[in-house]
Amino acid sequence: MNEIFLLKLGEIVLKGGNRFQFENRLKTNVSRRMRPFGDFSVRIVQSTVYIEPENENCDVDGAWEACHYIFGVVSCCRCRPCEKELDAIFETAMEYLGDDLRAAKSFKVESKRSDKRFPLNSIQLSQEIGGRIAEAVPEIEVDVHHPQYTVYVEVRDRAAYVHGPADAGAGGLPTGVGGRAMVLLSGGIDSPVAGYMIAKRGVELECVHFFSYPYTSELAKDKVLELARLMTRYCGRMTVNIVGFTEIQEAIRDNCAEEFFTLIMRRFMMMISERIANDHGCGALVTGENLGQVASQTMQAMAVTASAVELPIFQPLIGMDKEEIVTIARKIGTMETSILPYEDCCTVFTPRHPKTKPTKAQVDKACEMLDFDGLIDRAIANTELIKVRWNG
Repeated sequence: MNEIFLLKLGEIVLKGGNRFQFENRLKTNVSRRMRPFGDFSVRIVQSTVYIEPENENCDVDGAWEACHYIFGVVSCCRCRPCEKELDAIFETAMEYLGDDLRAAKSFKVESKRSDKRFPLNSIQLSQEIGGRIAEAVPEIEVDVHHPQYTVYVEVRDRAAYVHGPADAGAGGLPTGVGGRAMVLLSGGIDSPVAGYMIAKRGVELECVHFFSYPYTSELAKDKVLELARLMTRYCGRMTVNIVGFTEIQEAIRDNCAEEFFTLIMRRFMMMISERIANDHGCGALVTGENLGQVASQTMQAMAVTASAVELPIFQPLIGMDKEEIVTIARKIGTMETSILPYEDCCTVFTPRHPKTKPTKAQVDKACEMLDFDGLIDRAIANTELIKVRWNG
């Protein structure tokens, strides 16, 4: 039989009467992720996704790599199915895992029997197959407590499945079960991580980026689009809304007190993001804000910023320290792109002494000379929509 993949479900198994909705979404997501690699059959039985290539033209290695980035899956393993018969299970273990076994100093067999018609229980099956392996490969010893290598045998409805240790999956919930949200994506380290963390909760993402040409370069925009592309490895294809922000920032510079520049700029960002989010069916905004990290991220400053919109604002990094954020950025592959030296619009007209404990009344007064409606309307009218997807 051909090699297949078994993906084990994560917290989906804790769902109640609507569990089938989560499983159906996961099956759809897995099928879409497999499509670039050929024809694969996908089914979910007993909290496990079975993925099987339907012909020899499938890119099995490419599909296997993609399995590790699908939210809703807690572990992944490549396995070999065989007949539910002791000789077949032993022969498959030796043929499929023999090289790994011989490279180890100790081993054990761990079995699961979901097909109760199989004559041996799990312990008996492990003992039988382990004994046969020990006789066939006498140079490795049996160690049931701390083995260097574990052979797994699963007796299920259609076949027995033999595999080695599983790889970790992406975890979380299937993309799409948690609604849609708009991520304010800058070119920094934090916002891609914030988007990833919200996507892990089953949320489908769209992004908005504020671009201030000529104060920021085309390279800065390309950097953000690359960050978005890297995120799609986990969260799937998405749209990036590139909002021209130059007129707004120049208007702030020319009409407002310098200490409020950043606060007013962020107020515009929130209001524009909310307008686009509402138009595109998004139910929340997502930011990479982190309490106390910069002057605009004090408790008072964030309260003033949030007061400009009605949509909920999700801030998954709010209580994390920078090292924790960097660790996740490295894990998801965005760190090296985030630190490229192309600055985003948040660095334009940065105040020398920003207001750190503002009130809403102070900010309202500081920007009363601005034509908010006109500036926002023109910015949204000239927004560029760019579709990004993973192609690596």
